[in-house]
Amino acid sequence: MNVQIFGRRKCFETKKAERYFKERRIKVQNIDLPRFGMSPREFAGVKQAVGLNALISPDAPGADLLPHLAYDADRAEKLLENPSLIRTPVVRNGKQATVGFCPEVWATWE
Repeated sequence: MNVQIFGRRKCFETKKAERYFKERRIKVQNIDLPRFGMSPREFAGVKQAVGLNALISPDAPGADLLPHLAYDADRAEKLLENPSLIRTPVVRNGKQATVGFCPEVWATWE
């Protein structure tokens, strides 16, 4: 299993996800989302797995403007430009991905 966790250092949900995998002795790659962001290919894979609207953090500053953009491509571009708008944690395992704390889904990955 090759698990990546895209999150923020001070995000409670990200810490819970890290703890979930650590307790099960599953190695993870932690990526600081605000600092490193996501590559376009990583973003496209996650978007395909969970959908664009699931990636938008509703309480992020500026997120209230995203629904007013006419096209999904414009929303995706804004999320790639500004990773602070992405809801965390984003957990990837190959082509599978989740957004938020989803232990019931992660249990099926094992």
